[in-house]
Amino acid sequence: MLYQVAQDIREARTLPATYYRDPKALDTLREHVFPVVWHYVGSEDQCPEPGWLHPVTLLPGFLDEPLLLSRDTEGRLNLLSNVCTHRGNILISENCKRKEIVCAYHGRRFSLDGRMLSMPFFQEAKNFPGASDNLTSLPLRSLGPLLFSQLQEGLTFEKVFYPLFQKLFWMDFKALKPRPDLSRIYQVRAHWALYVENYLEGFHIPFVHKGLNSALDFKEYSIEIFPGSVLQTAPASQPEEGFEAPQALCGQRPAAAFYFWFWPNLMLNFYPWGLSVNVVVPQSLDKTLVFYATFVCDEKKMGRGAGAELHRVEMEDQAVVEQVQRGLRTRLYTSGRYSPQLEAGTHYFHRLLAHFHNDPCNFSILDYDHSSNVS
Repeated sequence: MLYQVAQDIREARTLPATYYRDPKALDTLREHVFPVVWHYVGSEDQCPEPGWLHPVTLLPGFLDEPLLLSRDTEGRLNLLSNVCTHRGNILISENCKRKEIVCAYHGRRFSLDGRMLSMPFFQEAKNFPGASDNLTSLPLRSLGPLLFSQLQEGLTFEKVFYPLFQKLFWMDFKALKPRPDLSRIYQVRAHWALYVENYLEGFHIPFVHKGLNSALDFKEYSIEIFPGSVLQTAPASQPEEGFEAPQALCGQRPAAAFYFWFWPNLMLNFYPWGLSVNVVVPQSLDKTLVFYATFVCDEKKMGRGAGAELHRVEMEDQAVVEQVQRGLRTRLYTSGRYSPQLEAGTHYFHRLLAHFHNDPCNFSILDYDHSSNVS
């Protein structure tokens, strides 16, 4: 089945309810889209010194890719496949410090940067070892302490995150410190796309988030759309609760927060106190996991403004998204219309979902023209 969402938001209808019940739509994204986009994979502190190994499962329950973050003897960070190249055994199951990576199944040894060093009882094997006997090494890029990677080559990191670098050029990302004690995992009984499309519009804020609404000046809420990303911003209702940097404005007033979304499932939410990273992980057509990672740069500002009650806001979002999941099962609803003023982000997300369902290997829709926004 093909899906169509009109480019002109003034005429467009939302994705039909059938999309959220279509297993092929989810499978198409899993096989063709999620492997080539950039994913948050952890932070530098998880491998603090040479020899440290930190296993990572990329999008558990969906891509379920076993990866390994390592810091080699030269102090370099590496992201490797965590699967032995002999018979596919998982190499490292928990954080540890080692001089080498050794497979516990048959003793194959690897250096900390993934090179195969030795293998017992392979003396008579011809053309061995070869390049395929090394652990696959993945690209690793950073934003302050945050680490990002992709499973397969696609858009460059610079192209994907260009809007963030452009808008937050003044921010000291290195000042962000990880706070694992504030990180959480949420289970949502709804389709992953419903969670994302709810995030991408501020329309619901006055109705669903009374506390958050009081911290924002909703009348000045703005949405900017770039190829593969969306930025939402609103001024702080109390200027002292917004960003102090003179460049951190929404209109003429201090911004309360910068809400960045990157196609398809990454959210970077910047507050005066720091950053909340949200990773949305599909599980099935009606189950989603949301991973929260927290980074703090100013403890004194925590508990204030738009970033004060994130757990409460999350619970309010989950409740309404789960209600929508129930509503889409009805035989009496097909699709709806968009608010041109407030649902441009959701409209853009739906256009991307339709495009990649119909033409999953064509990424030209994300080609970046630095001279203008996408509408």
